[in-house]
Amino acid sequence: MSKIDRYVLSQLLILFGFFSLVLVAVFWINRAVVLFDRLISDGQSALVFLEFTALGLPKLITTVLPIAAFCAAVYVTNRLNNESELTVMQATGSGPFRLARPFFVFGVIVFLLASILNHILLPLALEQLSDREAEISQNATSRLLTEGAFLHPSPSVTFYAREISEDGVLHDVFLSDRRNADEGVIYTASEAYLIRKQDLTTLIMVDGTAQRLATDDNRLSTAEFRDFSFDISSLIRNDASNNLTVRNMITPQLLSPFDRLSRLTNQSPGEIAEEFHSRFAEPMFCIVAAMIGFTTLLIGGYSRFGVWREVVVAFGLLLLINGARSTLQNPVRNDPELWPLLYLPVLFGTLLAVGMLWYVASPKWQRRAPGKLQESPS
Repeated sequence: MSKIDRYVLSQLLILFGFFSLVLVAVFWINRAVVLFDRLISDGQSALVFLEFTALGLPKLITTVLPIAAFCAAVYVTNRLNNESELTVMQATGSGPFRLARPFFVFGVIVFLLASILNHILLPLALEQLSDREAEISQNATSRLLTEGAFLHPSPSVTFYAREISEDGVLHDVFLSDRRNADEGVIYTASEAYLIRKQDLTTLIMVDGTAQRLATDDNRLSTAEFRDFSFDISSLIRNDASNNLTVRNMITPQLLSPFDRLSRLTNQSPGEIAEEFHSRFAEPMFCIVAAMIGFTTLLIGGYSRFGVWREVVVAFGLLLLINGARSTLQNPVRNDPELWPLLYLPVLFGTLLAVGMLWYVASPKWQRRAPGKLQESPS
């Protein structure tokens, strides 16, 4: 690469790092507020919150990379234009395709970073995050042992414990079970214990009362008990997901036949094909984003009124291409043979960028008046 290419590429990488940090921080704050409220309300510590935040960063960075690449390309092109550096490069004989070379190399670098995230880091982070969510969901302490508050492990179950001693004994327990539509049961006990054995979690209540209300005839029956066991395993596993999914598998694991993966993950071959090819198509979108940002501002040229119109047009093109990419996912999920559709937005963006570069490289087509086209020599 020439010194000019290295200079432009260094500017692109510096601003790409800046925009990436800013965008990641903005998106992280919005997500962290919701995550913090959910985890802390469930009785989790700040360390668990930091762990979940760190595991969610690869997904966040993957979303931000194309936007950061676009912003860096637009900012650098605008600065080169305002400081007349772009004019000097063009005066020395550098054509549009030559000027686009550092932007293309920059897009390839971002493409490689996004590929590492999509193929390896993101699936590993999602797998670890899924395991931690399942572990917390199955942890009875985090779901039930919150004293002085009415908790709802499921929509039809309400649990309350007035006090929890240091040895884990629950005092003055209230449990309402309305999962059966034909009857509702309320359990009260002076003491209760949680016993967990492998995948089974049992609530042992001592010295209590069970009140059963039949909904068909509104008959209430009451029974006292010295000890009573209540299986809450289904409540603890209510929202846990331990199933293997293709999102949690690195790309080399997806090279197996889709029929075999479908049996392992209980997902359709179309969903597997969409996930597999999206991991290649999404990083390619980073190259398109960088090139669209450069070519749109290049075709607009210099204006005393700024480049806000070109920026709006470039951003609109980016949204259009990304929207088409999201729309084409459903047909592939329904029919895995349609996987080439996932690469159409990238192909369209590439052709659009090349077309704009060709348009700038052929200014005679812009200046030619319609009347001159109809003139013929006498």
